[in-house]
Amino acid sequence: MLIEFSIGNYRSFKDVVIFSLVAANISAQDKRLDENNVFKVDTDLSLLKSSVIYGANASGKSNLAAALRFMRQFVLNSSKETQIAEKIGTEPFRLSTDTADSPSRFEIVFILEERKYRYGFSVDTERVVSEWLYHVPIKKETRLFERQLDKISVTAAFKEGKEVTGKTRPNALFLSSVAQWNGALSEKILGWFRRLNVISGLNDTALMGITTQMLADPNLRDEVVNLIKKLDVGIDDIRIEKGNLPSIASIPQEIRGLFDEFVKLSKRPDTEVVEIQTSHRKYNANGETVSLESFTIEENESEGTKKLVALSGPLIDTLKNGRTLLIDEMDARLHPLITRAIIDLFNSNESNPHNAQLIFITHDTNLLSKDRFRRDQIWFAEKDRLGATHIYSLVEFKVRKDASFSVDYINGKYGAIPLTGDLSHLWEESNA
Repeated sequence: MLIEFSIGNYRSFKDVVIFSLVAANISAQDKRLDENNVFKVDTDLSLLKSSVIYGANASGKSNLAAALRFMRQFVLNSSKETQIAEKIGTEPFRLSTDTADSPSRFEIVFILEERKYRYGFSVDTERVVSEWLYHVPIKKETRLFERQLDKISVTAAFKEGKEVTGKTRPNALFLSSVAQWNGALSEKILGWFRRLNVISGLNDTALMGITTQMLADPNLRDEVVNLIKKLDVGIDDIRIEKGNLPSIASIPQEIRGLFDEFVKLSKRPDTEVVEIQTSHRKYNANGETVSLESFTIEENESEGTKKLVALSGPLIDTLKNGRTLLIDEMDARLHPLITRAIIDLFNSNESNPHNAQLIFITHDTNLLSKDRFRRDQIWFAEKDRLGATHIYSLVEFKVRKDASFSVDYINGKYGAIPLTGDLSHLWEESNA
């Protein structure tokens, strides 16, 4: 479970900003939201099942997804031999002389096996500048290790790292290195990062491989088909050609954590990407079903249907296993009612009994409703006049009980909208 994520000096983020899934001490007008959209971790902590992020184009909201993706990838890959001579792929804020030579900072707070952890690091393009790991065994946060450049201090509670302090490269994370040496806790934490998935709603091809694997599994196939049928896109069944599975090489590195759940990469040779076929009912003149007509998804289905099928695998996997999923551009090519139905899957005790978390980035203001979200679930990204992105929640505003979230947002009451100029005389000015 994700509690919060903070970043600083990365892409459009200059100062440290914090995105949080901690439920605020508020009550929604519709009490069903308090019952379904929030889950209690313990007596002191409740978390949100979903969160939405709005902002103008180029406001930096997608950079939040990029930052989380970078942290995940660096944790999972920095200690591998292929990274020995490589520079670290961080991108510091470029619009200020104050940050040009400063490290980028990333920190995440999460729950693993009912224990709270806080892990983070700061890096420049050459080396890890600092790194830290804390946990809360009972009530008080306790240090497991801290690092400043090559100096690593390990406590007795993290004894698995004792022998690795002198074996960690400057451009590798200590946590990742300990996991490489079979550290039990560090490997569990890396496992948590593998199950944290950050995907783009524009990259249907990559996601389709995950769904295909689920369709190939007899125990999971019906769940994918049932979800597609319930979302009413006219598909009665989905089939794949028996024996064909998607190529491992066709799955981008950033989402292989999901893909690994369905296939052992080292035990199966790559094969060509499978052809997925959908079935639609064929009717006679009396409107009676007479047969099923097969369609090739790539050639005969709409772009929206392709995306929905591609998304169905990651969505089901996340819900079934109580994971956290961040989707950038989730609503692209999807009807607002389908996007709303997906959100409702997460904001429900019935369809989300394992408290999976969905974070998504969108422009669709049809979703911005007090009937669907509490104020602490709604976030905005906005750039200041110096080009730096700030994020903030609607819970920070005083909102009237009869207010419309979507109308007030479009009218600029919450910020985070494009400030377009007067375009009525655009052609006259350009021809002057």
